[in-house]
Amino acid sequence: MAMVFDVALPQVSIAGSADVFPVRRIYCVGRNYAEHAKEMGATGREAPFFFAKPADAVVPVAAGGEGQIAYPLRTANLHHEVELVVAIGGAGMNVPALSAGALVFGYAVGIDLTRRDLQAEFKKKGQPWEMAKGFDQSAPIGPIHAASASGLMAAGGISLAVNGTERQHGDLSDMIWSVPEIIAELSCYVELRPGDLIFTGTPAGVGPLVRGDCVTARIDRLGSLALTIA
Repeated sequence: MAMVFDVALPQVSIAGSADVFPVRRIYCVGRNYAEHAKEMGATGREAPFFFAKPADAVVPVAAGGEGQIAYPLRTANLHHEVELVVAIGGAGMNVPALSAGALVFGYAVGIDLTRRDLQAEFKKKGQPWEMAKGFDQSAPIGPIHAASASGLMAAGGISLAVNGTERQHGDLSDMIWSVPEIIAELSCYVELRPGDLIFTGTPAGVGPLVRGDCVTARIDRLGSLALTIA
């Protein structure tokens, strides 16, 4: 028996290594910073909620390099959201928060790109907004840093600049739900497995991108991710 098509798994580079991280699934946490939740119309500490992107939405960007994506079709309001990405290296379901750290392989800088106009339209109609989040090239990501080298990413600056002007700035300690809490909650819905990526939410200041913009996303201890909108 042979596969009718040769389909390769998306891969992300690993900092300081020739090895690569195969991407199985991408999960994202919505409204996980209080100030961003406010700018999106939410109040209080709501339970974490999740959405997904296809694995091949990743746009791997090498350390010191610059990624490039095409401005997506069917939108006039593309938004940036800088995020800490957690790379899962173990398997688990219904994992206690105290044990969740054992599943973490490493961390990376990521950008959750959003067709904001489509998202608003779908929300207004009560329709799923997957096409506002899970489109091609919607998940740029830098190299994954092994947790053994980066340590627990519970605090540290996170920021994003467009054409040299800072738009987003916060600290990982501002997250409403911590990385172990996110893993524990998500694992109650799905079995997490090696190759999964979790985008953990974004600080306030999300905003539009236009063709020609140069984006730089940074997280302390993980370096930066450079991206151009073609």
